[in-house]
Amino acid sequence: MPACDLISIGLTILDVLGRPVDAVPEGGGVRIIEEIRWTPAGTAAAPAMVASLLGLDVKLRGAVGDDEMGDVLRRGLERRGVALDLLDVVPDVRTSATLLPIRSNGDRPALHAPGAGLFVSLTEDLETLLDTRFIHLGGVGALPRLDGDPTRKLLEAARARGITVTSDLTAPGPPTVPALEAALPGIDYWMPALDEAMTVSETRSGKDAARWALDLGAGACVFKDGARGSLLVTPDGTTRFPVHAVDVVDTTGCGDAYCGGFVAALARGKDVEEACCVATATAGLVACRLGSDGLVESWDHTLAFMRDTPLAALPAS
Repeated sequence: MPACDLISIGLTILDVLGRPVDAVPEGGGVRIIEEIRWTPAGTAAAPAMVASLLGLDVKLRGAVGDDEMGDVLRRGLERRGVALDLLDVVPDVRTSATLLPIRSNGDRPALHAPGAGLFVSLTEDLETLLDTRFIHLGGVGALPRLDGDPTRKLLEAARARGITVTSDLTAPGPPTVPALEAALPGIDYWMPALDEAMTVSETRSGKDAARWALDLGAGACVFKDGARGSLLVTPDGTTRFPVHAVDVVDTTGCGDAYCGGFVAALARGKDVEEACCVATATAGLVACRLGSDGLVESWDHTLAFMRDTPLAALPAS
């Protein structure tokens, strides 16, 4: 029996958020705001945190610095049930961190300082990373020590073991396409934001972006599309899932929460469409509060939210 349900591999970041911040005071001025909060974040750490809150046994393969921010980040992950025996602590390197001044409408401009999160690698025996039911690969194209051949070898081994692989990306740039070309043949569910998918595929629709990814070997695509919900695209067709009608406080981490909720649902035996519904509810709970964990508490709480909270009408095209 595998040692855990999920191993999440990739970017680990400390987010420090404040709201509402609609303007910065001139000079050395001070403005009182409602709330400041910090949370674990990043395309590996945030899904790991959310999946753990939803009841999965989760391990995180990432990297933090040996600084005070790294200490805080590790404590936060442990408090939320994430096992850290695979987390690297990199000497003499700061922890990756982001400042997010959240606007009144929920928009989230970001000020990011890269650090140890970029140092994640696969230095250990692959057997350690294959002792799981699911792998989530977060941040493809932004992981210089992991992208390319290391990812290809890991995912080939995962496929041979029957491990289900999900994957997201962040901030597409020149390294992203070659990294995806190596990764997509081993990915069962590719789960980027729709605009990111269209950017890297150089297409103008979800259908065409999905065809690009499926042609490269992905099993299916789940595109997160903000207020328009999400799209599931498989070789058999396309299904759209609207969001829940909530008062949006902060959209930070909603996409990562979607990934964590999706895996948690699959791990509990839900089919892929049911998993998209659970993922939608999980992202809705995150939008209701500052930070990447939002109001996510448990599996049962999320199902109650999904049952009791109406779905929003889709915005006009």
